[in-house]
Amino acid sequence: MSTGTTTTTTPLRKAAVILMSLPEEDAADLMGRMSPKQVELVCIEIAQIDKLGGVEQESAILSFAEQNPNQLSETGGGIGLAKSLVTKALGKGASETLDNVRQTVESIPFGFLRKVDSQNILTFISEEHPQTIALILSHLPSGYGAEIIAGLPADRQLSVIRRIANMGQTNPEVIEEVEAGLEARMSSVMSQSFENAGGVPTVAEILNVTDRGTERTLLENLAQEDPDLVEEIRRLMFVFDDVQKLNDKDIQSVLKNVEASQWALSLKGGSQDFIDRITSNMSKRAGEMLMEEMDFLGAVKVSDVESMQQQIVDIIRRLEDAGEITLTAGDEEEQLIQ
Repeated sequence: MSTGTTTTTTPLRKAAVILMSLPEEDAADLMGRMSPKQVELVCIEIAQIDKLGGVEQESAILSFAEQNPNQLSETGGGIGLAKSLVTKALGKGASETLDNVRQTVESIPFGFLRKVDSQNILTFISEEHPQTIALILSHLPSGYGAEIIAGLPADRQLSVIRRIANMGQTNPEVIEEVEAGLEARMSSVMSQSFENAGGVPTVAEILNVTDRGTERTLLENLAQEDPDLVEEIRRLMFVFDDVQKLNDKDIQSVLKNVEASQWALSLKGGSQDFIDRITSNMSKRAGEMLMEEMDFLGAVKVSDVESMQQQIVDIIRRLEDAGEITLTAGDEEEQLIQ
């Protein structure tokens, strides 16, 4: 995993990335076809993204996958772009949506740090108590968190990650106190409120964009104290959709350990590209039988599909632990030594 890269983890962020990557007029045209609420949500996401690197653009825009990521330049987001897009998309009806976007963005705790270089943030917070660092990182994009974690000593890395994982809702007075102190030290005048942050999903997001060595060391050390917590983190770090990112050899290894009936249920409702990725690694007859079985299942419960998908993810994790396959997060390609 490349340090400092923010992974596209939600459909909302993917939509924001794609809109930011388009010419402004084209993006506004697309947004004009959305409901005002959809425009509001995606513009809030755009407003929270300061800079967007080529790696994340390529990940989000699948139609550009054949291009060299260096051809995609850094793109700027921010409240200015969000306001411009809302105005062009909604015209006279933009006022209320603009107010909602601005109020939401301005209410994000530690939002002023999103325009500060991660190394500068590290300088200010590296000597803070691990709980304080955990609180701050829980409110920052995962890319920032990964860079800051990487800059901490190993023992403090573990302490911070453990506290983020176990963090739930934080007293707003505590957040305000920490934020006010940091604002004063960094000469910021913005004031923020609180939100729920932290927890296992935040740890998974940070580790997904942390270098592989740091990730493995943290999880191995944490497993000695709380193996159940590590398993919960690992479940969130590799999701079922990531199966299609595996190379053909690893997909074939997975196929040997997963029954056709399991694939049939897990792929219900999946994209045709995903289904083709799996069947292309089967014999023609096996692929045809899988498609027939999927049709035979008819309508199924979403909960049943998600449960089966998780079972397959668990199998994949066991194969990785046994050294039979290699997982890489995001779009990372492992380098080869000649």
